[in-house]
Amino acid sequence: MPGTKQTNDGPSRGEGGPTRLPRSLYEKELLRLQTELVTLQEWVRAEGKRLVVIFEGRDAAGKGGAIKRVTELLNPRVARIVALPVPTERERTQWYFQRYVEQLPAAGEIVLLDRSWYNRAGVEHVMGFCTTEEYRRFLRQCPVFEGMLIEDGILLRKYWFSVSDTEQERRFRQRLTDPTRRWKISAMDLESVTHWEAYSRAKDEMFVHTDTFEAPWYVVESDDKRAARINMIAHLLSTVPYREIRQPHLRLPPRPSPSGYERPPKHLQTHVPDHANALLSSSRRTS
Repeated sequence: MPGTKQTNDGPSRGEGGPTRLPRSLYEKELLRLQTELVTLQEWVRAEGKRLVVIFEGRDAAGKGGAIKRVTELLNPRVARIVALPVPTERERTQWYFQRYVEQLPAAGEIVLLDRSWYNRAGVEHVMGFCTTEEYRRFLRQCPVFEGMLIEDGILLRKYWFSVSDTEQERRFRQRLTDPTRRWKISAMDLESVTHWEAYSRAKDEMFVHTDTFEAPWYVVESDDKRAARINMIAHLLSTVPYREIRQPHLRLPPRPSPSGYERPPKHLQTHVPDHANALLSSSRRTS
């Protein structure tokens, strides 16, 4: 296609860029899907199910934004985000999967892994943070490990967010200049630019070994973040056989009549300054 170059992880944007999902359509469908996610959550809780959703992909591929939209309306006591830091010295001496096992859900819980045990097949392998033998052992053990989780009844879903090189670079530049997003980028993230092909080969090798019948990878094209979020959530909902759980009928009781309680005077308490009122007054003066 003219104006587009093919990479190992999806096509780059042409000069005009891809067609984006309109915000109005996106927000309407997102709300509908998030409402369905609440229904899914209640089914998981009522039926004692255990759901694990893995989010993987290149840096700036949109994993965090997708996770945020998935959990936005969910109960944090049911749906938990796990984003583990680098392993401690003690954890490095454990079986590789051990610290992830501790994060798995109990009955009635959903765990969303913002990166996962697949760190070993990606950044650890590419950047030399593990040995070749540790890497090969991971590729052998991972399908067995995931098979055990599934055999035990855990619902496992794995999503790979695929972003083009030009879109990744655009997002990196945006993060470098936006003070509200600067925290999202690190020196290690920038290293991924110079190791693009190495990460592509690592992803391809990872898929060869871990894209199994019982635990397949689902690829999410994510140059358009809005479309990626909609597509991922819709697919997740379509793969889980949830149903609506009838909620108990709740009724707001009448407020009892006053019984003589008097609130302490406000001047005896320390209140935060009324910044909102000051902002409103300032706006009126300048308008």
